[in-house]
Amino acid sequence: MKAAILMGSKADLEHSAKIAEALRGLGVEAILRVSSAHKTPERLLEIVRELEEDVGVFITVAGRSNALSGLVDAHTHRPVIACPPPSDRFAGADLFSSLRMPSGVCPLVVLEPEAAALAAAKILALGDEELKERVRHQQRQKREEVERADEEVRGWRSD
Repeated sequence: MKAAILMGSKADLEHSAKIAEALRGLGVEAILRVSSAHKTPERLLEIVRELEEDVGVFITVAGRSNALSGLVDAHTHRPVIACPPPSDRFAGADLFSSLRMPSGVCPLVVLEPEAAALAAAKILALGDEELKERVRHQQRQKREEVERADEEVRGWRSD
């Protein structure tokens, strides 16, 4: 299965590319598309219907007023992961538009691109043993990194 990354605008490409790269590292193909829930809602729904049977999960990337994640989630049976790009505008308060959704709409919110890719891979791995093993391998690598760091700092003193 593939993952679809839907961006609210091309300005979200850099953030989306980080997600796609992390997916690629796990052996998951990403399809990137641009459509705005505010400016092109009909086109967005066409894209969701077009991709729905080919992808196992949608990852939405939109900031400011994130209607994209909610609109996609309300129109698909597939899981939706919202991964809004970081912003210092409005003291980061635009993040709330990704967190507060109406009843019956439930996109997951993951802030880091690599973590959004991992969440998508875990969802897809529910039906794919090879992908499940790649996820487990990555988890082992992360544990080993922490263990190596512990070895490096063990015994360090600030005399």
